[in-house]
This record gives sequence, C-alpha cells and structure tokens, in this order.
Amino acid sequence: MATLLPFIISLLSLHAGAIRASDQSLPLVRFQGCYDGDTCTTTDAEKVRLACIDAPEIKNRPRLRATKMRPTAYDNSSSERSAENLRALVLGRLVGIRRITTDRYGRTIAELFVENRNVGQQQVANGHALISQRYSSLCAWTARF
Repeated sequence: MATLLPFIISLLSLHAGAIRASDQSLPLVRFQGCYDGDTCTTTDAEKVRLACIDAPEIKNRPRLRATKMRPTAYDNSSSERSAENLRALVLGRLVGIRRITTDRYGRTIAELFVENRNVGQQQVANGHALISQRYSSLCAWTARF
C-alpha cells in the first residue's frame, strides 16, 4: 500500500495540472488557416504546432513522376481529413494558447484550448492524430490515453 501512495499522488497531480491548464486565463489568438492536422497560422502570422501529437503529413508529388508509381502513392485523404477537422475546431474562434517552446523551424509549440477543451486531445480522440511518444511528457492529458 505504501508503494502505491506516491503513484496515486502523481496521478492526481497530473490530473490537477490538466484541469488548471484549461481553466486558467490563457492568452487568446485567432487562426487564419491550418496547413495540416497539427500546424496552423494565427492572424498575427505566428506559426503554431500542436504539442504532443503527430498528424498525417501532406505528401508532395514529385516533379517527374516515376513510371511504376502506385496510384495511391500520394494519397492525401487522411492528412486532408485531419487538417479539415483541425480547421473546424479552431478557425473563426478565439482560441486559448499555452505556449511551451519553439521548435527548430521557429514554430511555437503550444497546447490550444477551445471552450476549455484541449484541441490536440480532440484530434487524437477523433482519430486524426496520434500522441507523440517523444514529446508526450509536455502534456499532462497524454497520460490518460
């Protein structure tokens, strides 16, 4: 029983941290567009990447097509659905932002909140993204998945 107590306390603190992150007074931003299922641009031209998730990447077509290319080699349907879902969640709304850090491309890594709901968590719950195991420690909600 004594060995379970620290584990229970740590779980409770993670849950409390997740509640505080969404309930606190966060800065608000508006988005002008989303490139894919985890990257958007604010109306102030700030590029924001959702923390702790990976969404399907948009595959670019090569300039010269290979002669034996499969017809589905550049199927972007899952990335387009992911991007559309993210657009539906954030465009035209005031979005709370919890900035965490900046990545090597200069994008802000952040958690986004709409009506006290974590946007990254919604992307994962809706099947449009996966939790990034490499960065999951940045977001308390990932422990529940």
